[in-house]
Amino acid sequence: MIKRQAGFTMVELLITMVIFVFTIAAASSIFVPMLTQFKQQSKIAESNIEGIVGLESLRRDIEQAGFGLPWVIPASVTTATYSEASSNTTGTIPAPDTYNDTSPNTLGPPKAIVSGNDIAGLGGSDYLVIKATSVAVNDAAMRWTYVVAPAGGGAVPVNTWEVSGEDLIANYRAIALIPSRGENNQRILVTSETDNTKYSITFANPFPPAYSPAIQNDLYLVYGVDPGTDLRMPFNRADYYISTTTIPPKCATGTGILMKSVINHVNGNRGTGMPLLDCVANMQVIYRLDTDGNGDIDSETDVLNAFTAQQIREQVREVRVYILAHEGQRDVNYTYPTNPVMVGEFGLGHDFNFNDHGITNWQNYRWKVYRIVVKPNNLRR
Repeated sequence: MIKRQAGFTMVELLITMVIFVFTIAAASSIFVPMLTQFKQQSKIAESNIEGIVGLESLRRDIEQAGFGLPWVIPASVTTATYSEASSNTTGTIPAPDTYNDTSPNTLGPPKAIVSGNDIAGLGGSDYLVIKATSVAVNDAAMRWTYVVAPAGGGAVPVNTWEVSGEDLIANYRAIALIPSRGENNQRILVTSETDNTKYSITFANPFPPAYSPAIQNDLYLVYGVDPGTDLRMPFNRADYYISTTTIPPKCATGTGILMKSVINHVNGNRGTGMPLLDCVANMQVIYRLDTDGNGDIDSETDVLNAFTAQQIREQVREVRVYILAHEGQRDVNYTYPTNPVMVGEFGLGHDFNFNDHGITNWQNYRWKVYRIVVKPNNLRR
C-alpha cells in the first residue's frame, strides 16, 4: 500500500516567504537606526576620551608655565645668549621663530607664556607657547633637585630623593638657578665659572665644579631639561596650534588637529608634534590680569605681545583656553542650531562663522566649545 506524502503547497510557501520578508524588513527598520546611533555614540565617546586626555596635557602645561625658568640673566654675563626656535615650518602653520622672545637670540629672561592672536593661516585661531623645563615629553624634564655647598669646600654632593626614579641621571642636560639673592634678584641663571657663555650642564654627582656653589650653605636649584643634547635655550618650549596637514576621515572639512610640539634642542625645529584633539575648528586664549598688584583680577586681554617677562609673572593670574570642536562624526539626521559660535568670553575671542571658514555640512555635526581655566602655579615669587 502506497502512503500519501504530506507537504506544503506553493501558495503556503509564498505566504510564508511574504511573512518572512515583512518580518525581516520590520526588524531592519529598527536595527539599522540602532546601529547608526550606536556608531555615532561610539564616536562621541571616543571624542570625549580624546578631549579628557589631550586637554589635560594642555591644562597641565599651562599650570607649569614658568617652572624652572630663570628670572635674571646676570648683567655681567653679556655673552650668554641663547637661541629658541628656528624658522622651519609645516604647511600654512606660522614658523615657530615668530614666537621667540627676540629672534634669533636674546639676552633677557624668557617669557613664560607667548601667544599669537587670530592667525589668518590657522583659520583665525590663536597660537600658544608655554615655556618651562617640565613641558617636554622626556624623562629628564620630569626631574629636578638641589645642591648645597658643604662646609670646608670640596666636591658638592647632589640631593637624592627617596624614590630613585625621581633622581637626575648622569649625562642628562640640566640648568642651575640661584633661587634668591635679595628681594628683586631671584632665580639667577648659573653659568660656567670658566666660560660665562655656557649654562648647559652635563649632570653628574658630585655636581660639576664649574657650576657648583662656592659659598658655604649656598643652595642652587637644578632642573633637568633634555636627556642628552646640549641646550640651545635654558628651558623647554611647547607650542600649541591647529594643524590641517592630515585630518581623520570623521572630521568635518575645514577642521584640524590640536597639536603640541616641543622645540628640538638639536636644531630648533618644531617637529611633527603630538595630536591632542581631533576635529578642531578654532582655539582662543584669554588672559585674566591683576594690573594693580592687589591680588584681584581686574582686566582681561588676548594679547601679551607688549608684556615683559616680569609683567607676565606679576600680572597674569588666570589663563583660559577655548576650543571649538565637534563630537563624533557627521549625522545627517542632526541639525546644529547655531551659527556663528562665540569662542571666548569677556568680549574677547572669535565669533566663529562656519561658512566663512569653509566648513562644509557644519549643520550635521555636534559642536562643542571646550573651556579650560588654569591658574599658573609658577609665575609669582
